[in-house]
Amino acid sequence: MIALPPSVRIYLCAQPVDGRRGIDALAAMVHSTLALEPLSGHLFCFVAAHGRSARILLWDHNGFVLYSQRLERGRFRLPSEIPAAATHVTLESSELMLLLEGIDLRGARRRPRWEPAPASSSPSTP
Repeated sequence: MIALPPSVRIYLCAQPVDGRRGIDALAAMVHSTLALEPLSGHLFCFVAAHGRSARILLWDHNGFVLYSQRLERGRFRLPSEIPAAATHVTLESSELMLLLEGIDLRGARRRPRWEPAPASSSPSTP
């Protein structure tokens, strides 16, 4: 499991990309297509059009880091719940790890997360 601080977000590009793109081309795509800031310190994930490779781009205060993984068998699959007009979706670190393991997230269902009840806005008087 990747241990990331809660302030780091993981963005997955909603469309497959050319797997030959390097750091500069992916950083430009983050800025222009995803409308996000590549120097933010967040992780930006891309799956190649043929599905055999995935890349993660991040800024590490001194420069960009590009993590690349290729599956020898099988394909990386984008999650099915991506809206048609979306340029990217946000993942949790557990979802990223499953994706990088080559697990197909299209059939996976997330249970609803527990959230505390909203605080009442009007003070109560005894």
